[in-house]
Amino acid sequence: MSSFSVPTLTRSAGPSRGLRDRLRAVADAAVSPLTVDDLLDHFHPLRKDTELRGRIVSVTAETPESATVLIKPGKGWTGHVPGQYVRLGVDVDGVRLWRTYSLTHGPRADRNISITVKAIPGGVVSGHLVHDARAGQLVHLAPAEGEFTLPTPLPGKLLMVTAGSGITPVIGMLRNLFLRATPVEADIVLVSVNQSESTAIFRDELRAHAEAGHITLVERYDDRDGLLDVDTLDALVPDFADRLAYACGPAGLLDALEQHHAERGLALTTERFRPVVLATGPDASGGTVAFEQTGTDLEVDGATPILDAAEAAGVLMPSGCRMGICMACVLPLKEGAVRDLRTGELTVAVPGETHRDGVPIQTCINTAAGACRINH
Repeated sequence: MSSFSVPTLTRSAGPSRGLRDRLRAVADAAVSPLTVDDLLDHFHPLRKDTELRGRIVSVTAETPESATVLIKPGKGWTGHVPGQYVRLGVDVDGVRLWRTYSLTHGPRADRNISITVKAIPGGVVSGHLVHDARAGQLVHLAPAEGEFTLPTPLPGKLLMVTAGSGITPVIGMLRNLFLRATPVEADIVLVSVNQSESTAIFRDELRAHAEAGHITLVERYDDRDGLLDVDTLDALVPDFADRLAYACGPAGLLDALEQHHAERGLALTTERFRPVVLATGPDASGGTVAFEQTGTDLEVDGATPILDAAEAAGVLMPSGCRMGICMACVLPLKEGAVRDLRTGELTVAVPGETHRDGVPIQTCINTAAGACRINH
C-alpha cells in the first residue's frame, strides 16, 4: 500500500504588524485629511482602546439647582467602589474643562454611571451640566479614584454626617447597601444638613430609606434649626462614640467635626471637595502672577489658589480635581515663588538656575508668594 502525507494547516494569526501598518496607512490616505481614528471617534466613540469617554443618557432634575447626570461609559471603564469620584471633562464654548464629581450609585446591571451636580454661582461646568447638558452629548472620563469608601466587613454601627452636596458619595454607598435583592443589615445614623428643605438633594429617597428601617435619619435645616453646632452631636446621636464616623461637606463643618472627634480620641473619615488651606500669616500676602502666553497679569491674595484667581479674571486654565490629586492643573513656573496652601511650602524658580522649561506647579493648591511668572 502506498503512503501519502497530509499537509499541516496552520491558522494564520492575522496580518503581520508590517502589513497592518501598511493597510492602516492606505486607509488613512483614503480618508485624508482625516484619519481612520477620526471616523471611528465619530461613529464609535465609546470603543475600547481609545480615550475614555461617555455618552450622556439622561439629565434628571433633583432640585431647581441640581441634577443627576446618567452616563454610559466607554468600554475602557473599569468600575468603581461606592464613595469614589470621577474626573469628568466637558467641552464648553470650544474649551475642554475638567471637574471632579462623586459617583452616586453602586454597581449597575446596565454599567451606566451617575453623578449628581449642584450648580455653583458662576460655575461654568456645573451650570452647564445642570441646565444645558442633553442626552447624547459626549463627555470625557478618567478612571474612578478616592478612598472615601466603607470597610469590608461593614462595622456594626456607622455615623454619617453630610451637608449640601456632601450627600453625593454617601447616597452611592446607601444605594449599594440597600437597593439590592438582599439588603445589608446595618445600624446607620445619617445626620443630613441642608440650607433648607427645598434644597435638600435626595430628600425623599433618604426618607424612604428611614421609613424602611435602613437608616436612622436626622434632618437639619439651617433656616429652621440654625447652623449645626457639632457639640450637639452628643444629643443628636447619643452613642456617636460607638460608631465609625464618615463626613462630607463644606470645609468649616469638616474642620469642626475633625476637631470634635480628635479631642475625644475618635476616628473620622472625611471627603473634602477642596483642599485644607492653612491659616494665612504675615508672610502670606500673595503677589502678582504674569501669564506669558496670554499677556495677563493679575493680583492674587495669599489665600486664593492661582487657578481660582485666574479663572475669576477670565483666564482659561487646565484643571481637574482642584484638590492637588490629579495633576491636571500643572503649569510651569518660570520665575518667582508660589506657596502651597496646604503645607506653606515655597516653590521657587530662578532663571538661569532652575530648569529652562520652568518648575511644574499645581495651580489649584498654590498661591502667589510675591511676583511670579507662569508659562500658559
